[in-house]
Amino acid sequence: MRATATVMAMLAMVIAPLPPAARAQGPSAEALAPQVQPYANVQRTSLYVPVRDGTRLAVNIYRPATPQGVETARLPVIFVFTPYRARFRDAQGNVQEAALEDRLALRSLIRAGYVVAVADIRGKGASFGSRRGFQDRTEAYDGHDLVEWLARQDFSTGKVGMIGCSYLGGTTFHTASTTPPSLKAVFVGASDLDKYAFVRNGGITAQFNTRPDEPAEVDLASLPVDGDGDTALLRAAVAEHARNTPMAPLWYGMPHRDSLSRFTGNAFWNEVAMFNYIDRIEAAGIATYFWGNWQDEPTAQSILSAANITGSRLLVGPGSHCVPPPGFDFTGEVVRYFDHHLKGAANGLAQAPRATYWVEGQGWVRSDRLPGTEARPMTWHLAGGRSGTSQAANDGTLQQRPDRAGRDTFRVDYNLPDADYFAFWAQPMDRHGLAWTSAPLAAPLKLVGMPVVRLTVSADRPDAHVWAYLDQVDSAGKAQVIAFGRLALSHRKTAKAPYDTLGAPYHSGLQADVAPLPVGSKARIDFALTALSQVVPAGHRLRLTVTGADPRQRNLREIRQDPPPQITIWRGAGSGSAIDLPVMD
Repeated sequence: MRATATVMAMLAMVIAPLPPAARAQGPSAEALAPQVQPYANVQRTSLYVPVRDGTRLAVNIYRPATPQGVETARLPVIFVFTPYRARFRDAQGNVQEAALEDRLALRSLIRAGYVVAVADIRGKGASFGSRRGFQDRTEAYDGHDLVEWLARQDFSTGKVGMIGCSYLGGTTFHTASTTPPSLKAVFVGASDLDKYAFVRNGGITAQFNTRPDEPAEVDLASLPVDGDGDTALLRAAVAEHARNTPMAPLWYGMPHRDSLSRFTGNAFWNEVAMFNYIDRIEAAGIATYFWGNWQDEPTAQSILSAANITGSRLLVGPGSHCVPPPGFDFTGEVVRYFDHHLKGAANGLAQAPRATYWVEGQGWVRSDRLPGTEARPMTWHLAGGRSGTSQAANDGTLQQRPDRAGRDTFRVDYNLPDADYFAFWAQPMDRHGLAWTSAPLAAPLKLVGMPVVRLTVSADRPDAHVWAYLDQVDSAGKAQVIAFGRLALSHRKTAKAPYDTLGAPYHSGLQADVAPLPVGSKARIDFALTALSQVVPAGHRLRLTVTGADPRQRNLREIRQDPPPQITIWRGAGSGSAIDLPVMD
């Protein structure tokens, strides 16, 4: 329902004329203007390119062409580095090519006069080699070597850009951290600044980076490079993939920020922490543009990346993981960005506001301030009484003043509905834990930023998981999750972060700081929820739900405790149990 409402709202915004004030906040005319795209045809070639250790990586090159033939003038290059196969045959026998569809604006970039190159990372697709880790320095320097190889080719001006989202956003970001001299600009979607704080958010692994590894048959469906007619090279390459580091065991096997991985032999979280490399990116002068969508867990990391790299641009749209924002000229924005940095086009980008983001219930905002940086905290306290609106055992209330002291207790419910395999967003969970709901709002409330949950907790076990969900409840009682977060009680210690968190609590996660909570003892836990950008209408309610498990935890069967933990939330005067909401006036 929310997705439908979002699309309808945006269609209304596009079709209906807006008042001048609203138009001033929407994407600029330059951003929405159609781009000149003279190249209707494409010429593809593919080959193996060796990187510094001799490993051969499969590279597919797409050159713009007209009906008269391929463009012979030197052009800038856009490079994409993927684990999901550059070219493959799907289950229906159809050939799929990343460069020929527009989810990342690649087809539009070819039409606009760019060479697009898509390479399989080592250990995947048609490439040789095996993965030591995921987005590690080996992979990053593979990207470096391919950028420089592309820059030297006779079709290239020597200027290279990169684009990607999710894992491809990570390969883009990590390649930038190696500062290839020819890499001038990157467009990074749904990646992370701090991988430990993302993958093991609050000390808990959940959905991202924990799916099972694919069988060899998946990579064998890749199309071979030119000249490998009998697929002997493809089969030899895929045979080497058997030595890949397994994905989920890598992340599950490092519970602490300073854990040593048995697969890589080092403190791997530190190796893949992008905040360690931001000074290098800035010094190299690589332009950075970060992108996320509000119904996607990595979006807070995208905002933090933009906040920590001087001059970064940011786009946050409505919708889910890596979906081009509907109602916004995403391909035009991408082309415009690379035109400015790789072709020197004076297209107004330099004068455009730094951030473009969607506010649900309002529309697009263009601002030099990142979302959330202008918000003020509004505190809502957990209280007793009954709201009469939730399915939680306590059905408590949220109030703007502390209530008298009390407590609410629940036993963790592991009998949760199965989540979709790629359930990128949480569903309402009030029937599986505790909930506190406000009275209907007297006026609309604009929330932009990261809510922070502050709870006083005790448990009958030395460790337990705490999940929190902020729901918006409409006048008919239908709830939708607008933000969520998690924290293991043993990971409750906060510390000074090595980067700007925009005020969100930072948990050290160091082995020396991770400690059990004595049974029956109270502890204060503070943690941020996912970023949101929402106008909650008058007449709607706010609800905070707390559970001890989430259906998107892929290892829930392995980590469940028997009997389930009993968790108590202490509320009212003196407890400090509350949620701070980021309110924009």
